[in-house]
Amino acid sequence: MRRWMLLACCVSVLHVYAQTGFKPVADAVAFKQQFAKTSQNTQSIQADFVQEKNLSMLADKIVSKGKFWFRKENKVRMEYLQPSYYLMVMNGKDIITKDGQKQNRVSTRGNKLFEQINRITVDCVQGNVFNNPDFTTKVLENSQYYKLEMTPVSKALQQYFTTIELLVDKKDFSVSSIEMLEAGGDNTIIRFLHKQVNINIPDAVFAVK
Repeated sequence: MRRWMLLACCVSVLHVYAQTGFKPVADAVAFKQQFAKTSQNTQSIQADFVQEKNLSMLADKIVSKGKFWFRKENKVRMEYLQPSYYLMVMNGKDIITKDGQKQNRVSTRGNKLFEQINRITVDCVQGNVFNNPDFTTKVLENSQYYKLEMTPVSKALQQYFTTIELLVDKKDFSVSSIEMLEAGGDNTIIRFLHKQVNINIPDAVFAVK
């Protein structure tokens, strides 16, 4: 379970509930330009998050809640507070996890899967998802959101995900949620709430003691 929670964290960097009425975006070029511009101007993000894990073998979904921080370059902290404590910090090329008193450090150098996940996390937050050759990305829209459907072409990622879907709020072009549909039929949804953009986030947030 912790392994999948880590994958959810990392890819996470940023599907409310299933939205209907999506159609191909009217002007894909304009959307990509605005999405990239907004993301490039985003220096930091602080938010609450709610994660829902749906397992095919269980009738009830697993709901977790916590805090999320992002700061350029490549700094992410996801702190799970409910129902149990779990911490993931990504600082540059290193990923540190803490579960109770047990702490692990993983370097993305030489680890292809974590290197891929690290890139997805940063690309989602910085608006570079269209430049990632490991995915084909389709853009849809409805009255409230743009939906980015990312289909992995990388064999390493196909083992874990069939599709990753981002919902981008039309009001401010920020990522509202991410849904990961896994190869085994399970799925994970992370919704971001109470977002604060470009606030000061000190270095200590990304340090693990």
